[in-house]
Amino acid sequence: MSNNWFKFKQFIIRQDKTAMKVGTDGVMLGAWAEASGCKRILDVGTGTGLIALMLAQRSDAFIDALEINPEAALQAGENVEESPWAGRISVTCVSFQDFCQTAQFPYDLMVCNPPFFSDSLKAKTSSRSLARHNDSLAMDELISGAKSLLNPNGHFCLILPADKEVEMIALAAAYHLFPAKILRIRPIPRKEYKRVLLDFSFFEQEAKESEMIIETGGRHKYSKEYKNLTSEYYLD
Repeated sequence: MSNNWFKFKQFIIRQDKTAMKVGTDGVMLGAWAEASGCKRILDVGTGTGLIALMLAQRSDAFIDALEINPEAALQAGENVEESPWAGRISVTCVSFQDFCQTAQFPYDLMVCNPPFFSDSLKAKTSSRSLARHNDSLAMDELISGAKSLLNPNGHFCLILPADKEVEMIALAAAYHLFPAKILRIRPIPRKEYKRVLLDFSFFEQEAKESEMIIETGGRHKYSKEYKNLTSEYYLD
């Protein structure tokens, strides 16, 4: 992988202008979120446009991709224009809070790889710090927005540090959103869970819970489950 671009099976992500590069978190969320049957999808904090492009690849949905950082929004727009789905993805440089005030459509799916390093040291550059920290978008604002923007059968999917799972589920319940699916991620065997993928809906039900290990045989030796999840995207 070049630091400036990442090639997937059906599209290329150029990332020389963005603070946050293509990473495992975004790829897992883009591959895991259920997009089939969706007519409208909202990608909050699109960054390079990665998740929007992944969802466009396996759906017929129109996708609104939001990005607060102007340089990242510009690059996401360029990545979209070079893709096969330019006519179905709209990249807008706007905060989620402002978008919620003007949104014109209810969404079948909302996805977010959120800024969640609220308790860690600030990144050295302001753009990377904005992408990594939740100063500009608090979790309650994200959930409140999901409640207002989703249609009654809609879903909200996101990825978080594993230690935020209980807190997020409790917060979502206050807005009448409940977990439909939970996928807990270990980086390697014998390591603690590091990430959790959550799929919320308005229906209170018993969540389908599962777990996955990313690497099972050493560095870049990916598990069968991880390969199956990402097989539509990765070249190798």
